Amino acid sequence: MGTRDCGHESAMSKPSAGEAGHTGDWRTQRPVVDDARCAAAKTEGAACFRCWLYCPEAVIPREAPITIDLDYCKGCGICAEECPTDAITMESEASADDGGTEED
Repeated sequence: MGTRDCGHESAMSKPSAGEAGHTGDWRTQRPVVDDARCAAAKTEGAACFRCWLYCPEAVIPREAPITIDLDYCKGCGICAEECPTDAITMESEASADDGGTEED
């Protein structure tokens, strides 16, 4: 007998997009994609997508050119680490806010 048969509610929830708010607000680094180096962009989506495969937050759609939903990206850097062509680099969030220049 399942929970539907006995009338009890299941403990599972059905999350929706953005239910917990934008989770990318606390990251310190953001991924930046160089389309000129990206294998998926060069082949118009016929290759690679390792970034999509390994992203733990599923913020990279499987389409070329690669885009990253920064509202939900937590800045873990796994996409950059897995990219075989080094097309994704991690940039300091502070330098992105300052227009791309980071002071030492």
